[in-house]
Amino acid sequence: MARMIPAYCTESAPPGEKAVFAALRDAAGTEHWTVLHSLGIAQHERQVEGEADFVIVAPDAGLLVIEVKSHLSVARGSDGTWRLGQDPPTLRGPFQQAQEAMHSIRDFLRSKRVDLRDVPVLRAVWFTGVRARATLPDSPEWHSWQVLDSSDLATTAQAVERVMREGAQHLDAMIKYFGFGGHGPDRATADRIVATLRPRFEVVMTAGDRRQAREGQLAQFVEEQYHALDSAADNRGVLFTGPAGTGKTFLAAESAQREVAQGRTGRILCFNRLLGRSLREKLTDVVGLRVGTLHQEMLRLADLSGPPIDADNDFWARVLPERALEGLAERSAGEVGDFLIVDEIQDIATGPYLDLLDLLVKGGLRDGRVLLFGDFERQAIYGSEDAREVLRDRSPHLASFRLSENCRNLPRIGYQVNLLGHLTPGFREFRRTDDGIDPTIIKYVRREDQASILRKAIGDLRDEGFDLTEIVVLSPLGDSSVAASTSDPWLRQVLSPADGSKPIKGRLRYATIHSFKGLDAPAVIVTDLDGSVGSRFDALVYVGLTRATDRLTTLVETNTLRRLVGAET
Repeated sequence: MARMIPAYCTESAPPGEKAVFAALRDAAGTEHWTVLHSLGIAQHERQVEGEADFVIVAPDAGLLVIEVKSHLSVARGSDGTWRLGQDPPTLRGPFQQAQEAMHSIRDFLRSKRVDLRDVPVLRAVWFTGVRARATLPDSPEWHSWQVLDSSDLATTAQAVERVMREGAQHLDAMIKYFGFGGHGPDRATADRIVATLRPRFEVVMTAGDRRQAREGQLAQFVEEQYHALDSAADNRGVLFTGPAGTGKTFLAAESAQREVAQGRTGRILCFNRLLGRSLREKLTDVVGLRVGTLHQEMLRLADLSGPPIDADNDFWARVLPERALEGLAERSAGEVGDFLIVDEIQDIATGPYLDLLDLLVKGGLRDGRVLLFGDFERQAIYGSEDAREVLRDRSPHLASFRLSENCRNLPRIGYQVNLLGHLTPGFREFRRTDDGIDPTIIKYVRREDQASILRKAIGDLRDEGFDLTEIVVLSPLGDSSVAASTSDPWLRQVLSPADGSKPIKGRLRYATIHSFKGLDAPAVIVTDLDGSVGSRFDALVYVGLTRATDRLTTLVETNTLRRLVGAET
């Protein structure tokens, strides 16, 4: 499995590039390769700027620039023009494009003093839609070994190795003493080539500019979701659905303020404790609104200061709702609201909970002013899989409004969620502008290996300008997570458990993925992703990865990563 940069292929990429990307990513025996996809070339030798479809850096083999053509027909006229599918004829053919990209990249690397002696710097064209190797005639403009075609997609590693081997042999024959001591690059030079190419073609914002841009974008883009509330204003009950990052919690808070502004009283409830605390802080000045989690509200109605020491699942799922119903019957005056708003409804849609919610709003769930917000894709890590059907039975007149545009995550984070979370159809539309920085996936073999990886990941984020208060470490595990159980002195000094309060200067927070659901942070490091531990693993991956607005680092056990990536294909 090659290292792909970026780790995803966009939906807008041509079909040939998608096919080559998948083939290179999944090819066996390519563990030491690095593949750069869609590499922009600012200093192109012929154009104002250009692009290389793929650049493969393979230790002890060479550097290969690949131009991909997806067309189902390829022809060259007697006048020298190329005709690729339905594209207009052009004199600048694919082999010339590959040559120009290769020379531009080689010249740039040399200008940065990267040692390319004995490194085969090669080019090829991959015709993914036709059998070009058998049909393209011999020509002085290209070598036969520079042609890849549709048949090579089934044996990608061998095909690329063939091109590099025959290309190196050509250079050996043409350049005196070339490769006399063996072909490069060695591992260190390969790493330097990759590190030199990537920063050259990326523009990184300063930390202050990034924070300002993020805050402005998130506010602007979520405000654009207001039309969802406006369009549903005439319906008594509305179910807003959408995947993570589409602004559901923001809209739930906004809808609560709109209801109160019209002289009504009511509740906004959620499932997650930290989210409940966050909502209370945001809505603390709104008079006539009760804010909190459903469990906190049930404890209050049951006149309990807290759960009993031996509280088990039966207490939360059956006993507490029954006692809350009894308490509500005794103090019904003033408890029934004009409206009811529930966030994370996918985790609350069970019979006993809905029985209570039904009595908390005038007209009940069937006829009352009820606004529900939920993600029925993968965020139901507590509730049942048939939560939506249960809601339909209780509230058959609910109007539905689907939120589809992601306004939280940068596009590259969303695409990695598609890959590792197996979302179908997954995120496709993003309001935020891509900043060119890829999420980071780091493999580990043993759980104890993660402490040093985590420390370096935090250091890398700090070097990029992120404050410790902007970084959150999430895990599917609790006390046994790497953040909670580490013996590393520095990590123990800077890590503190997230409790819903404002971050402490000089400290970064850690939490379980479960507890951080509904919240987000500028930079998120997800650790302990081992599919052999715990239930609803894919759902936890989805929730954890979507918490990051700008930077995402994922620590994944080796076999789990292989399964996650393999299952996607």
